[in-house]
Amino acid sequence: MIDKPRVRRTVDLHLLPSAMTVLSICAGLTSFKFALDHKPIPAMALIAAAAILDALDGRVARILDAQSRMGAEIDSLADAVNFGVIPALVVYVTMLSEWPVGWAVVLLYAVCVVLRLARYNAQQDDGTLPPYAKEYFVGMPAPAGAVSMIGTIALKLQFGEGWWTSIWFLALWITGTSLLMVSALPMKKFHTLAVPPNLAAPLLALLAIIAAAAVLQPYILIWVIIISYVCHIPFALRSRRWLAKHPEVWEDNSKQRRAARRATRRAQPNRRSMARLGLRKPGRRL
Repeated sequence: MIDKPRVRRTVDLHLLPSAMTVLSICAGLTSFKFALDHKPIPAMALIAAAAILDALDGRVARILDAQSRMGAEIDSLADAVNFGVIPALVVYVTMLSEWPVGWAVVLLYAVCVVLRLARYNAQQDDGTLPPYAKEYFVGMPAPAGAVSMIGTIALKLQFGEGWWTSIWFLALWITGTSLLMVSALPMKKFHTLAVPPNLAAPLLALLAIIAAAAVLQPYILIWVIIISYVCHIPFALRSRRWLAKHPEVWEDNSKQRRAARRATRRAQPNRRSMARLGLRKPGRRL
C-alpha cells in the first residue's frame, strides 16, 4: 500500500486585517459598557487598545497584500465609532452628564470626527494633490482626537476635582479639539518619518522610558503625548510650507530634503537677523 503524500492546508490570512478592525470595534463598544458601569480606567484602556488595533490593521493589510475596498470602508466606519462616538459617550457619562451643555459639546466632537473622516476619504481619490501631501494629515487625525478626549478623564483620575473638571474648561477643550480635527492645519504622519542611524539608539532608549511611564504614570504620559503632539503642529506647518515652495525635492527622500534645507539656510545666513530687526532686502517695495 502506497501512502499518499499529505497535502498541507494553507491558512488564508487575508481576513486578518478585517478581523483586527472588527476587534477594535468590539473594544470600543465594550469601553462604553465599562463607562456605564462607572469604571473609567478599563474604558480608557479599551479605547487605547482600539487605537493600537487601528494602527496595526492597515500595516498588516499591506504586508499580506490584503487591501480591499471593503476593508477600507470597514476601517473608516470603525474609526467613526471608536474615535468619534465612543470617546464622546465615555466622556459624557464620566464627566459631563450633570450639565445640559455637556451633550452639546460631545455632539460637536462626534460630528467633527465624522466630517474629518469624510474629508479624508474624499482626498484619497483626489489626483490633483502634490506628492508630499501623503506625508501629512489635514487636521488632527481621529485617534489623536480620542486621546485628547480621554485626557480629560486622566486629569480627574490623577489630580481629583479642580478647575480642570469644570464645565467651562471641558467645553473649551473639547470644542478646541473638535475644531482642530476639521481645520486645514497639516499634521505630520509619523510613520512617514525616517530616523537617522545616529538617532536609533536614543529613540530606543526613549521608547523604554515611555514603556516604563505607561506602567508607573499612565495619566501623566497621556498628557505628555497630547502636549507633544500639539507642539509639533508649528513645525509641521513650516515643513509643509517649505515643501510647497520647493517642488524640486518632492521626490527626494528625507535625507536629501534635510540636506536641501541646510543648503537653503546657508544661502541665506542673515535671513533671521533681518527678520528680527524688521529689515527688508534691497530692491523690495515698502
